[in-house]
Amino acid sequence: MQVRLLGTGTSQGVPIIGCHCPVCSSADARDKRLRTSALVSVDDLNILIDTGPDLRQQLLRAGVTRLDAVLYTHEHKDHTAGLDDVRPINFLMKQTLNLYGLPRVMRALHREFEYAFATHKYPGVPTIALNPVQPKPFFIQDIEIQPIKVRHLALPILGYRIRNFAYITDASFIADTELQKLTGLEVLVINSLRKEEHYSHFNLEQTLNVIRQVRPARAYLTHVSHEMGTYEAVAPTLPDNVFLGIDNEVITV
Repeated sequence: MQVRLLGTGTSQGVPIIGCHCPVCSSADARDKRLRTSALVSVDDLNILIDTGPDLRQQLLRAGVTRLDAVLYTHEHKDHTAGLDDVRPINFLMKQTLNLYGLPRVMRALHREFEYAFATHKYPGVPTIALNPVQPKPFFIQDIEIQPIKVRHLALPILGYRIRNFAYITDASFIADTELQKLTGLEVLVINSLRKEEHYSHFNLEQTLNVIRQVRPARAYLTHVSHEMGTYEAVAPTLPDNVFLGIDNEVITV
């Protein structure tokens, strides 16, 4: 299995428009962060997690020409707004792309991209199918997907476990019963917004506490804001098995 971190930034990305802080002004490519998304290549499947506003740029940068499914964590625009950019994938593969997520998330996609589900479709619209799922295991072909229930402030959202890899973003709380589903991981990708506390996202201390509890062999931080600090300053301060995620980084699991 390989995991490509297509984007590791927050809803505004890094740099932020109009910001001239040391991170946003950095010339280090490791400090440039598109909106959070990941591509999981497992066996012969390419499974995308979220379709943020930077999806076109991310797929071009990574040379992606095949997608077999999309998993959605939740319906916020920084995780869904790029859905229309799967159209070239449709044209290349000549098949419907299946989307998976909570029923609430599927309804939001239907509302926001209504033209893709019209009875009489305009030529060239995305060819996609909505697959509502509950927080229990399901399969994409023969690959088992284990949803992980987390909270984003008060909003229930999903992380996902695929074999010995798990991906969680935008979490501010994970119940003990869900933490138990994260044991025995080789790789955990998990959100960490900044060092100071935040009302709807884990800060660095909270993220490291989760990592200590579930004890993955390696953990990578994503959904990182400019308030975290530069890569050069932050990376050396992390535990030996914890890494600050880098855009377009490929992780072998």
